[in-house]
Formats: sequence, C-alpha cells, structure tokens
Amino acid sequence: MKVEEFSSKKIYSEASGSCAAVDGNINMELNEYGMYEEIINGHKYHEVDKLVEYVSPNLNSETDEAEIAKKLYDQVYDIKYDERIGYFKSLYAGHVSEGDYRENASSGGMGTWIFKELFEKNLIDGVIHVKENLDPSSAIMFKYDISKSIDEIKVGAKTKYYPVELSQVIEIVKEVPGRYAIIGIPSFIMAIRLLAEKDDIIKNRIKYTVGLICGHQKSSKFAEALAWQVGIKPGDLKYINFRKKLLNRPASNYGIEMIGTIDGKDMTIVKPSDELLGQDWGQGYFKTMASDYTDDVMNETADITLGDAWLPEYTKDSKGNNVVVVRNPVIDDLIQEGIKSGRLKLDIVDKDTIFRSQAAHYRHTHDELAYRLYKKDKINQWRPKKRIDASKNIPLLRRKIQDLREEISIQSHIIYKKAVEIDDLNYFIKEMGKLSNKYKLLYKLMALQKKGLLGVMKSVNIKISTVIKKMANSL
Repeated sequence: MKVEEFSSKKIYSEASGSCAAVDGNINMELNEYGMYEEIINGHKYHEVDKLVEYVSPNLNSETDEAEIAKKLYDQVYDIKYDERIGYFKSLYAGHVSEGDYRENASSGGMGTWIFKELFEKNLIDGVIHVKENLDPSSAIMFKYDISKSIDEIKVGAKTKYYPVELSQVIEIVKEVPGRYAIIGIPSFIMAIRLLAEKDDIIKNRIKYTVGLICGHQKSSKFAEALAWQVGIKPGDLKYINFRKKLLNRPASNYGIEMIGTIDGKDMTIVKPSDELLGQDWGQGYFKTMASDYTDDVMNETADITLGDAWLPEYTKDSKGNNVVVVRNPVIDDLIQEGIKSGRLKLDIVDKDTIFRSQAAHYRHTHDELAYRLYKKDKINQWRPKKRIDASKNIPLLRRKIQDLREEISIQSHIIYKKAVEIDDLNYFIKEMGKLSNKYKLLYKLMALQKKGLLGVMKSVNIKISTVIKKMANSL
C-alpha cells in the first residue's frame, strides 16, 4: 500500500499499535486532539509494509472476526454459537467473592481474578494490561505495560477511558520469552489475533486473551475535560479513576475521582458521573472515528469476554457485576472451580440475558452501522469492509440520531480544542450543550412516537387531571 493511500485510510484505523509493530517506519503518537495516530517517518518512504493492512482490523479486507473466531473455537468440545455474541462455552453474570478483587474493580472483578488464577496455576508468566504511566516526564496518563506478580496485576484493575496502544509491549513480548495473557477492547484483541496469524512468536507467547465489551474509545481530552469541569485546568490533572463506586447507588451511577492542582494546591475531588457533561455514552463525546466502524460488540475473538451487567437485577448492587462469555476451556475450568469453592458468585445465564445487558450498544454498533456505511458509500468515500451490508433501512428518527451522534463526536474534539486555546470552559459547555439538547429532543420525539396519538392524549389528560386536583385541594 502506498503511503498516501494509508494516510487517507488511517482515520479508520483503531490505532492499536499493530501497524507500528510490523513496520519500523511507523510510530504511534498522540495528535493535537489527544488520539493516537500512526506517524510515518522518512521522506523517501513510499510504501508501508505489506503486513500493515492485514494486522489492522479496519483495514483488513481478507478476513474478519467470525472467520478468526471459527479457527479458534469451532473445534472446542460442547461449544455453541449465537450470531449476536459469537462462540460461547459458558455464560454467567455475577462477581468475585474472594478478597478485594470486586472492591478494586470497575464492576465485578472478574478480569483481575482470571489473571490471578492463570498466574497462580503457572499458566502464564506475565499479564499485558493498562496501568498508570509512572514516567514523570510524560504527559500520557496510562499505557499498556507488563505485570509479573499478583500485586502488579492488581495495580492494573479498573477500566480506563483513555487512549492506549500496543506497539511497545508487543516489542517486549517478541524480545522476552514467556507466556503472556492480554486484556483489550474488541479491535485490540482482533489486532493481536491478526498479528498472531503472521508472527509465530506472538502466536506462541500470547496464550490467553481477555476481551472487554467497549462502547467506544475516547481521546485523552475526555479525562482532561472532566477534570476542568471540577476546577482542574488542562495540564494539571495528576490522577483519574473513571469508575469509582458510590455506595448505596446503582452500579450504573458511579463517580469520577480526580486528583489535580487547583490554585497551587493538590485536591482530590469525587463527582457523580451524571453531574458532568460528556458522560452520556450514547452522545459519544471525544469518540474516535474508528469506534464507529467495528461490528464486534462481544469481543468475539477473545478467550473470555467481560462486560458490565447492565441489567435491573444486577445494577441495583452498587458493588458491581460482570456478564461473562467463556470460550476457552482452560478458563472455563478455572471459573467452574471458582464457583464450586465459593470464590466466585456467578449465576448461569442464557444468551438472551447476555444480549439484553448490551442491547443499546448492539443496536448502535451492529444494527445501525449499516446506515453509517451507507452514508460513506453515498459520497463515494472509502470505508472499512464490514460483515454488515450498507443500508439506510432504519427508522427516520434513528437515522437522525445517528447523524447527530456523528456531529457531537466530531464537534467535541474541535470545540474543546478551541476552548483550551481561549481558556474558556464555558464556551465548550455552551456550544456542546446546544448539540446535547438537540439529542435529548430527538429522544423525546421517539418516546412520543412510541406512545402513539392515543398514548400522547392519555398522558396529556393525566397531567391536566393532576393539575385540576392540585388546584381543587388548594381551595
């Protein structure tokens, strides 16, 4: 592929670092909008390595998640398949009972617990996961790193809504023999699988993959904007916990904990997420373009997939719960042993329960991707090859929501950048608030449409009756 062609397509790249891992002339750098970008070095460099296209899920037109998953899991004993969640051997919902794994996790603690079990059973030598960047000379807050003890593994607990990339740890894996487990979002796990297809060292050393269900990737400005809203100006944020559990509240109503400098003093501030602009995941503030061009909701190529149990029967527990999709028999055995010993409290659930926990995510990422593809085709713009056919065959208001989500996502990057330049947070809040209000209005229109004419009239009559009763009681 010519450099010019790659440069025009890389906006759709997941920026996982897989391209840099196979081409030494590509470096991963955060751009002015706080998103990782593949930067090509060398003025005489005319073509990228032929593997670049293959190892990037959104640039690869030769294979897809379903084909890779079939190679990995189709021969597993007693494996099942559902087109919405992929292959599965066992399905669960619940949490870790032992120790403080659940307490220190974003939800049920299953990710760290699985790594601990693999480590204790001498099945791995190290874990590749996201940890706080301790380099004081770097402005990057989080990065992929390798942990080689249980204490180190625990440090990597909790979800980070922050850009990361894999090229540096992939280099370490290739240089340092060992057995590794890795955790990542769908596109990152798929990138690892594609790298393994072409590199026996990666294939033989990365033994287990833990996949996360992920709505979309965020830029580094997401964390910065949250902190600015509580008085920590850009450049002064030192630490952020994106998922601090707030006791006696539903698990979905978590807090954001931030440490930073305000008026020369280090301050720790915890704010409920719903009190901060940009926390509505559907609106997609600071979303990367590539996030809107994946059709893999359930991390189909991962040995085990973990997500939040966004279900009424589980979210009422403020301590958090996971949904769990198991594909690898070794991990399945570890979990069953954990349940029998009482170290795990997991309910066996069916595929519909798993799907229901991510229904809204599935609608946007899978079903309505067809419309996003259609829009690109309509203007003759290149876009990734997906398992879904382009189509505008979704309801009018859903199309409007998709249009507005795209506008919100794009404008959040542009407007925030200007807000920083003019040192005016209120400019960002005001301008983005206009778009957010349009978004909320669309949802109100959908609610009215769902009720129908009779339903709307009934609601109006109920409100009028309530007002009349209040007036009568006051006389």
